[in-house]
Amino acid sequence: MSEPHWLGVARKYIGTTEVLGPKHNAVIIGWAQKIGGWIASFYTKDEIPWCGLFVANCMRECGYPVPQTALSARSWAKYGDKISPRVGSIMVFTRSGGGHVGFYVAEDRDAYHILGGNQSNSVNISRVAKNRFLDSRWPPGAPAATTTTVTVSNQGSNYKTNFNSGSGLSKNEA
Repeated sequence: MSEPHWLGVARKYIGTTEVLGPKHNAVIIGWAQKIGGWIASFYTKDEIPWCGLFVANCMRECGYPVPQTALSARSWAKYGDKISPRVGSIMVFTRSGGGHVGFYVAEDRDAYHILGGNQSNSVNISRVAKNRFLDSRWPPGAPAATTTTVTVSNQGSNYKTNFNSGSGLSKNEA
């Protein structure tokens, strides 16, 4: 089974983190600048929730359209085609006051393992509780999904209920 191209793009950013203090990570700010439009003018610091920006950048790098509402995590539930969760699908989650978005890489009994941005201030793979699942999407015009689900052991790991933020905002973005 090969993974979708955008998941490989997302993997290359694992370890990208926010910069504490008045400086900002040029890579994260660069994503907004490359997307352009109002997103570039709005997104000026890495303390602004950026999970949607991360997904938008991965889609942009692969030549897929970026929605005008890309910074709103829950808006990704309207993107592309509805699909059952599988490797590479865009996963949308609820949270109190907003949402979170990232890419499916695996799952265990209780949680999805999500490769996403702004997960505890960085790009990483985190467990997100299945009871927070809202939707799973496939990019518009992307080749038909040939991937499947991947089940792993949870090994007693904790899952995220809300991601931490240095700005006081939830990392799951509204």
